[in-house]
Amino acid sequence: MVNIHPQYITDTAGKKLVVISAKEFKTIVEQLEETEDVRLYDEAKKQDNGERVLFEDYLKKRKKSE
Repeated sequence: MVNIHPQYITDTAGKKLVVISAKEFKTIVEQLEETEDVRLYDEAKKQDNGERVLFEDYLKKRKKSE
């Protein structure tokens, strides 16, 4: 869990804003990216039909299509 120390300010239009440190922001972004990676992995895992292709065969097929 991330320790966040937000500060709340109000701009001249009366809109409330949250201010956090750059370090805290970077940590939050990294955790969001990790969460997205896990989500994409889980999605790909659901679509896995068990079929595998050797990398060499993939390269041969790719070379033929160029």
